[in-house]
Amino acid sequence: MTLARFSVRRPVFASMITLMVLVLGGVALSRLQIDLLPAIELPTLSVRTSYAGADPVVMERLVTQIVEEIVSTVPGVEELSSTSYEGSSTVKVSFGWGTSIDAVAVDVRATLEDEISELPDDIVGPRVSKFDIDTYPVVILGLSSPLDPVELTQILENQLRHRFARVPGVAQVDPWGGFNREVRVALKPERIKALGLSLDQVRDAIRDANLDRPSGQIQQGSYEVSLRTPAEFASLEQIGATVIGRHQGALVRLNQVALIQDGYEKLNRIIRVNGQSGLRLAIRKQPEANTVEVAKAVLAEVERARRDFPQIDMVAVTNQGNFIQRSIANVAQSVLFGGSLAVLVLLLFLRSLRSTLIIALSIPISLVATFALLYFSGFTLNLMTLGGLALGVGMMVDSSVVVLENIFRRQQEQGESPEQAAVRGTREVSSAVVAGTLTTLVIFLPLIFIRGVSGELFKELAYVIMFALICALLVALGLLPMLAAKIPSRQPPAVSRQLLTEGGSDSTSSSSPESRVPSPDLTESRVPSPATANPLTAAYLDLLQLALCHRGLSLGLALALLLGVMPLLPFLGSEFMPPSDEGEVRIYAEMDVGTRLDLVDAQSRLLEQRLLPLVPEAVSSVTSVSASGSRGSAKARSSITISLVPAAQRERSNRQIADDLRRQLDGQIPGMKIRTRAPQGQYLLERLLASGSEGVTVEVRGYDLDTLNLLADQVAEAMAGVAGVTDVEQNRDSGVPQQELLIDRAKSADLGLSVRDLLNLVETAVAGSKVGEYRVDGHSYRILLQLEDAEQRSLDEILDLSLRTPDGENLVLRNLVSTRSGLGPVSIERKDRQRLLRVEANVSGRDTGSVAADLQQRLDRIVRPPNYDLIIAGNFEEQQKAFVELLLSLGLALLLVYMVLAAQYESLRDPLIVMLSAPLAGIGVVLTLFLTDTSLNLQSAMGAIMLGGIVVNNAILLVDQANQLRRGGMPSQAAAMEAGRRRLRPILMTSLTTILALLPLALGIGEGADAQAPMARVVLGGLVSSTLISLVLVPVVYSLLRDSAPAAKPQQ
Repeated sequence: MTLARFSVRRPVFASMITLMVLVLGGVALSRLQIDLLPAIELPTLSVRTSYAGADPVVMERLVTQIVEEIVSTVPGVEELSSTSYEGSSTVKVSFGWGTSIDAVAVDVRATLEDEISELPDDIVGPRVSKFDIDTYPVVILGLSSPLDPVELTQILENQLRHRFARVPGVAQVDPWGGFNREVRVALKPERIKALGLSLDQVRDAIRDANLDRPSGQIQQGSYEVSLRTPAEFASLEQIGATVIGRHQGALVRLNQVALIQDGYEKLNRIIRVNGQSGLRLAIRKQPEANTVEVAKAVLAEVERARRDFPQIDMVAVTNQGNFIQRSIANVAQSVLFGGSLAVLVLLLFLRSLRSTLIIALSIPISLVATFALLYFSGFTLNLMTLGGLALGVGMMVDSSVVVLENIFRRQQEQGESPEQAAVRGTREVSSAVVAGTLTTLVIFLPLIFIRGVSGELFKELAYVIMFALICALLVALGLLPMLAAKIPSRQPPAVSRQLLTEGGSDSTSSSSPESRVPSPDLTESRVPSPATANPLTAAYLDLLQLALCHRGLSLGLALALLLGVMPLLPFLGSEFMPPSDEGEVRIYAEMDVGTRLDLVDAQSRLLEQRLLPLVPEAVSSVTSVSASGSRGSAKARSSITISLVPAAQRERSNRQIADDLRRQLDGQIPGMKIRTRAPQGQYLLERLLASGSEGVTVEVRGYDLDTLNLLADQVAEAMAGVAGVTDVEQNRDSGVPQQELLIDRAKSADLGLSVRDLLNLVETAVAGSKVGEYRVDGHSYRILLQLEDAEQRSLDEILDLSLRTPDGENLVLRNLVSTRSGLGPVSIERKDRQRLLRVEANVSGRDTGSVAADLQQRLDRIVRPPNYDLIIAGNFEEQQKAFVELLLSLGLALLLVYMVLAAQYESLRDPLIVMLSAPLAGIGVVLTLFLTDTSLNLQSAMGAIMLGGIVVNNAILLVDQANQLRRGGMPSQAAAMEAGRRRLRPILMTSLTTILALLPLALGIGEGADAQAPMARVVLGGLVSSTLISLVLVPVVYSLLRDSAPAAKPQQ
């Protein structure tokens, strides 16, 4: 018993099953998590190791290289990259996509623990960590207030931080740029010297006076009583009264030689929010939490916090939830509009509200059923899954259109009852419908084998389309026949009446045996005259008859069209991901190595004053200023993030704003090099995959740093000459100016002093030493001992400091050290155990692929020594890997389509006729990409793969119908023409529903929608050209190949 027969006989059962699916899908939709992209687990681990005082060269030799050697023995390692800078080493270990990162993290930790003896004894770590895309902050808040910065920081740390941490779904709250309270003991070196005291003597005295230790227990009666001797500082006055020594019999107290200051730790970063001094608060969500819901809850808590703390202004600087919500809403709107256009097309063709509603039911039923499958599969509602629904909404009605058209044709032409027509009509076209759906489904099977980000990104999209099409197929073969049989019809649908007026009939329904005997000539066959058909059909039959009479010319014209668009291919740019306006502009400014923080801050204020009036679309701005030496960077940096109003409320895109700012700010701020960038919708993904690089990056690999520097200079010069390249920058810094103090080890040893004693002296004098904690109101703050105005002291003043020998004598530091000036190295980067320098640049006005191609030509002309390489990396490297994988997937997909068709037709020749549609689709693809100025990227490449399974559906209908007619005894040319006439309207209806359903998405209007637009444009353009050309060319090729085959015997 077929599915159609079962549903017609048991309509209540079929209806209840449908309602169950709808109820489950509705509940699932309300529970689905919403996110920007699918959950991507980056197969990369970071191994961080600290070694205090070691310069980059020492870190590389003693730590980084050894860690690399150890972790390279772990199975599955594909790439190693590392950065060594003062006191710290970071090694990134990359594995293949699909690797269980938790499992390999255990292996890496175990391997490091086994070989830890090979590393220096004084290291901290190594610490192994992974990066999860879910750990990126969902909301970054900017806080500003007229309050004292220390007080603001304490309110944040003690109250606001805990409030936001309690918000459901929040995992971590991290403050940035805080003014942390500190008690500083600022020593006056001239007084210490006059009193004959040494720094180590002062340091030890403070530490010995600030203690709290348990003293044991005593028994009192039947109880044990604990003894404590609390001797911690209770006030600043108590600190100042600490005795640190004697001079000429008198006690010397700390406040006699130092100032006791209650202030804040030395700043290495300054934050401003909307021009006011402030802080930033990064809020991260739990992995399973809904991004949009967490963001909403955080913003609701912000409103409550504003009421409780009216003196603090809070601004959402970055809000992933806002952009995600608008993006999802835009794509959902495209699904709604596309589905509505598809229904209008059906109504226009069928001219029957009943028939249109029956077919249109397949869209909501398939959509809601897909939501249930998404929920049970653990997927989220994101741009990829919604994009899959938007792409599939037009295809969901294809099967239903073919089935319903055939049911009503049999009902009106052959006089069958509604029940008989429903069962027999569905059975007649079921093979073609199943074949058409299978060809689309097998397109996505190769995605299982795609490695890299393209496979991770598009798996969910593929599953969604497969879910939806399977649901639509079940609706077409199960529910729709029942509805067609049970819902009464007052008049025959227009499509059926039109078939009658055209004189068409099924090969199995002729009124006399004589009518089954084919005429040997095309003009004498039963194909109706164009004069008796409607204008559309008449024009098509005239064109088809002309093509069948000139088959060689028709094939030549099709080939000429295909070859004619090939010259346009070089003009199609290529890039990794399509651009998408994220609603932010970022400005980066750099100053010379060693520039003081206050000078960088002053220039940054000038930049803000000149910048903000140029961006009337700005909602808020956050400035972050950092000094030299921050995490391995010698340059002093400043960054300004400007949040913009939604894209629909402004005339300029964020990219246009960034380009305009680049022109107007260049060279306007003395001493600053300014770069601008417009983050796109896939900014986070690009940062993950390309290790934070932007635009185009060239890696200069080798060993000798001087040679690498020379090559990097040549690369930078070559890169600057490429059109579209802006903001060229080398990651090589000249180094921080430094004075080296060289210790005379022999002399120090003779006097009973160790190297550590001398290092501690210099550290305490300049950087400061922690000598204890000051506890008050349940909180503890560090006590820092340091020279007064230490950073303004001259080198001679430092060398005049004294330290006490074991014999009790004071010795001046300059007697034990010599000095040397120079430039200290900043960092050393390595990749696959080779040193490297990076030359990076932004790209403006051109696609990344064409810029990389021009750059490669220039790099090839640079002479380099053996074992030195110049490699274009970053986004372009990932793009090349992804395109290779997708090209392999396309070839495999087309091969699978052929195999499915060959199995369906039991023929090796008929599938070739059907697959003729695939190259014809290339005409529309190239023209559409060229006319819409759309690049070749991951999305458009995925659209091309999908197109391979979609465009063959029309040809399947033609070939399947022609084969049925030939089995009825009709000659090949007559069968091809009659098949074209019978399947013209179903083909036009299914194609137009898919095309118009994709139209809103292809226009790319609104935030987030333009990320899916390239895929929709490729499918739309290819489907248009393939439909128009294959309606003529498939019958022509069918007649050519079938003319050489033996004539089919008429069925008895």
